[in-house]
Amino acid sequence: MQKNVSLKPYNTFGIEAKTDWFADIDSEEQVLTIIDDLPQMPKLILGEGSNVLFLKDFEGIVLHNNIKGKRIVDETDNDITIAVKGGEKWHDFVMWAVHHNYGGIENLALIPGKVGTAPIQNIGAYGVEVKDVITEVHTLNMQNCLPNIFSKTECQFNYRHSIFKLPENKGRYFINEVHFKLTKKNHALKTGYGAIQNILQQRKIIQPGLKDIADAVIEIRQSKLPDPKEIGNAGSFFKNPYVDEQKFIKLLQKHPEMPYYKTTVTETYKIPAGWLIEQAGWKGKRFGSVGVHPKQALVLVNYGEATGLEIKNLADQIREDIQDKFDITLQPEVNFIG
Repeated sequence: MQKNVSLKPYNTFGIEAKTDWFADIDSEEQVLTIIDDLPQMPKLILGEGSNVLFLKDFEGIVLHNNIKGKRIVDETDNDITIAVKGGEKWHDFVMWAVHHNYGGIENLALIPGKVGTAPIQNIGAYGVEVKDVITEVHTLNMQNCLPNIFSKTECQFNYRHSIFKLPENKGRYFINEVHFKLTKKNHALKTGYGAIQNILQQRKIIQPGLKDIADAVIEIRQSKLPDPKEIGNAGSFFKNPYVDEQKFIKLLQKHPEMPYYKTTVTETYKIPAGWLIEQAGWKGKRFGSVGVHPKQALVLVNYGEATGLEIKNLADQIREDIQDKFDITLQPEVNFIG
């Protein structure tokens, strides 16, 4: 355990913030020891820090999940269930699955973060959400040191949401293992979302495999999203908003060019937040060390030594403007710490 540690290397925004104590967690036993030894100290569980924004120093102990490993739980001729430790990098797991011809997560390639944070946010991209393949989430309860296993139903998955995001559960559960059920054959490939089909056509791929789709997703993401190693960001800062049919019709009449997606929920439509922000004129705008990325309006960036409060203030201005112009309330995907 280290004292007074900078968290700048542990968040993709590159925000300078310190924590009183920092522990690299390599085993479940370490978590139990810390809970037992420091029961009253505030605790923050951190993976790659790809979905957090530090607004100030953290007064407590940061538990950096670094637990690694994979094992087969169950296997049939058609599918396989794999238990993956929470400290594994998400993209590495995706590419491992693709390499072994295990299908179901290839559309989620290049999403930053670790396996343990994937169910919290119910990460998703290009027509796929991680809830589609999760069967169980294994946790340690930070309040009583007891193990808790959540079934898929108990996780209460929704769009960028799970039971772990409820205010009363934030920081309560240390996710040490996630179980994924993937296909071994007859993969249900999803190529119709976004630009995947265009990439496959450009490459003259008629019958794509898992790697073809993953490679296409990687190319799309790299063309749109900045590398956090080069410029601080947390990917998509806002969730895509959902509107009811009445508001949707009103918006479409005023903006006939507006892109949208009909959801599985009756009379509900999803509007791309990036389109709203771009239409409002924020795309590419820079204010000192903070700004909106010139290629993707959904991404807020740290151009230098920005503080978390500066980025939050920009996000608040964008939210207010979208509310005024479209009567839509944008919700952050990013978690504010502080």
